[in-house]
Amino acid sequence: MDLFEDVPQKDNTPVFSVSELSGALKKTVEGAFSNVRLRGEIGRVTRPASGHVYLDLKDDKSVINCNIWRPIVSRLDVFPEEGMEVVATGKLSTYAPNSKYNFIIETLEIAGEGALMALLEKRKKALSAEGLFDAGRKQLLPYLPKRIGVITSRTGAVIRDILHRLSDRFPSEVILWPVTVQGEKCADEVVTAIEGFNALSFDHPLRPDVLIVARGGGSIEDLWGFNEERVVRAAANSNLPLISAVGHETDTTLIDFASDKRAPTPTAAAEMAVPVRTELLATIADLDARRLRTTARMMEQKNRQLRDLSRSLPRAQNLLDTPRQRLDLASSKIGSALSKQVGVKRNKFAMTAGQLSAQTILRNVERKRSELNIKSQNLTPALTRKLRDSRKQLDGADRLLNALSYKSILKRGYAVIRNSEGKVLSNFSQTSVEAQITIEQHDGTTHAAVKTKG
Repeated sequence: MDLFEDVPQKDNTPVFSVSELSGALKKTVEGAFSNVRLRGEIGRVTRPASGHVYLDLKDDKSVINCNIWRPIVSRLDVFPEEGMEVVATGKLSTYAPNSKYNFIIETLEIAGEGALMALLEKRKKALSAEGLFDAGRKQLLPYLPKRIGVITSRTGAVIRDILHRLSDRFPSEVILWPVTVQGEKCADEVVTAIEGFNALSFDHPLRPDVLIVARGGGSIEDLWGFNEERVVRAAANSNLPLISAVGHETDTTLIDFASDKRAPTPTAAAEMAVPVRTELLATIADLDARRLRTTARMMEQKNRQLRDLSRSLPRAQNLLDTPRQRLDLASSKIGSALSKQVGVKRNKFAMTAGQLSAQTILRNVERKRSELNIKSQNLTPALTRKLRDSRKQLDGADRLLNALSYKSILKRGYAVIRNSEGKVLSNFSQTSVEAQITIEQHDGTTHAAVKTKG
C-alpha cells in the first residue's frame, strides 16, 4: 500500500488491493453459489498424476472449467468421459492467481437414460469399427471344461444360481474371482479379474478352461461398468473363452458383443458352459449299445460269408487224391532210377581209373621233386639274409638297453639304496628310525644300518 499513499483521493470510494478484491469476489461467489446443480456435456477431460480430474462442462453457448478433487473421484458412480451429458452438483469458486472462476464438482450423474443410450451407441460404433465385435474373433467353448472361472459378486443370487445349475447339469470345479458388479470400482475389478485369469500359466492348478462374467439385472446406470471401454477390450483380448451373462435377457451391454458367447441370464451361462451329465451318460450308453449291435451284425454277416465260401470249396480228400497218385508213381520209379544212376557212376569211375598208369604217376612225382629242389635252393639265401637283419636289430636294441640302464648311471658315481624288502628308497622319509639298507654301486653291493632322527 506504500505505493498508493501519495495518490490523491478524489472521492470516498475505498481502494482495494488486487488480492483483497480477489478474496472478496471468492467469498461472494462461494456464498451465493454454494450448492448448484449444473447440466451440460463434458468436453476436455484430464487426469494428472495428482489424482484430481479437470474437465470442461459446456452447452451450445458457454463453457465452464470444472474440478473434481481426488477424494471425490474415488466416490463417483460414473467416471466422466468426453461427450457424456451429465448433471453435476457442487459449488462455484474462483482461482485468484488467474482471475478465473470454476465449478467444484461433488457428485456426478448421467443426465438421463437417453444420454446414456446415445453415449452407449457412440461407443459401440467406435469399438465395432476396430473389429472387436467381429465373429472371426470368437472362440469355441470347450465341450467339457474341467474348471470354470466365474467373475461376479461374492454375495448375491448370481453365484448361487450358477453353482446350483452346474451341480444339476455336470458338477465341475468353480474358481470364483469376486468383484464389485456396479459403481466406480466395477470396471477396474472386472478387467483385473479377466486379465488375472488369463495370466495364469497353462499348468497352473487354478487356470480355468472357460470364463463366465455375470451379474443380475438392473438399470442402465447399474450395468454401466460393463459398458466401459477397458472392460470390452479385456473381454475381446481374453485367450480364455468367455461367456457374458450380465443382466436379464432384455439387458444388453457392450461386453456381450466382445464375449465369445452371450447368455441371457447367469443360469443360462452355466448351461452353456457344461453339458447335462445324465444326457451325456445316456448318449454314451446309446452309442455303446449301437456299437454292440453293429459288431454283432458284422460278425453274423462274416460268418454267413464264411459258410457260403466253405460250401464252394472241394473236399479235402479230393484235394489230396492227385498228389497221392503222383507220390505213388514216383515211388515206383525210384528203384530203377537208382540202379541206373549207380551204373552210370561205376562206368565213369572205371574210365577214369583206366586213364591212370604207373608211368603217369612217376612223371608227376618227378615234377614235384624238381619243384621242391628249386624252392629249397631259393629258401636258404633268404633265411640267411633274414637272420643277418634280425641279428643287427637285436644288437642295436641291446646297445640302446645298456645305454638306458641304470647301471650305466652307477658307473658315474651314483648308487641305488633299497630297504630290507628290496624297495628303492627315493628319500630318507621312507625309512624307519632304525633301518637296514642295501647300497648298490656299479662294482658291487653292500649292506648298512642307518639311524634317522625322529
